Amino acid sequence: MARLPGVDELFEGRHFDREIIVLCVRWYLRFKLSFRDLVEMMAERGLSMAHTTIMRWVHHYAPEFERRWNQFARSVGPSWRVDETYVKIRGKWVYLYRAVDRDGKTVDFRLSTRRDVTAAKAFFCKAIKVQGAPRTITLDGYAASHRAVRDMQAGGQLPADTKLRSSKYLNNLIEQDHRGVKLRIDPMLGFKRFETAAITISGIELLHRIHKGQFNLRRLRLKGRSAPAIWNAVLAA
Repeated sequence: MARLPGVDELFEGRHFDREIIVLCVRWYLRFKLSFRDLVEMMAERGLSMAHTTIMRWVHHYAPEFERRWNQFARSVGPSWRVDETYVKIRGKWVYLYRAVDRDGKTVDFRLSTRRDVTAAKAFFCKAIKVQGAPRTITLDGYAASHRAVRDMQAGGQLPADTKLRSSKYLNNLIEQDHRGVKLRIDPMLGFKRFETAAITISGIELLHRIHKGQFNLRRLRLKGRSAPAIWNAVLAA
């Protein structure tokens, strides 16, 4: 794992305090706020900034925040519900592969320009690398995802005894979980570039996981339970 820069190094050269940067990025990724909404909110605090400044903060810091929070990630269960949803980039639909376990905890996600066997395999490989192989995978009826699992079992990337099933009823869990992410994405009115869409969605997924309580912060021995105190402790760890 690459060395994480220290918290002072992470915010070196910025014209605003790190508390303001973290606050703007966190609020943008969690709530239905535009960059201009945040500019107006910061103006009420006596801070003048451009909406493009906050946009650059989101693109720069979302991956950094994800890496730091992932140090404290809890393991998910071995029964996965997998599904794809749609995201618009420059007027065209792309596919967001997502999975949750039987308790609704986020397993992983991956943005893809295609919805086919190759894309499904790429998602499963990413999820397995982080979470390990599942015992059960529940899919909808889309044939490409089923074929991807069978091919990976034949190639040894998934255990042969991994149970594959198709159940619309059981997959309601992942379809409902899409809403928590889509409710934040939809007001953004479409992304302009695939790379920035992937970065922004990774931040949205991170805040979604935090909201679900998917991180174990006991070793930080937090003195305060406010969001700023928690974020400061995680970034400094």
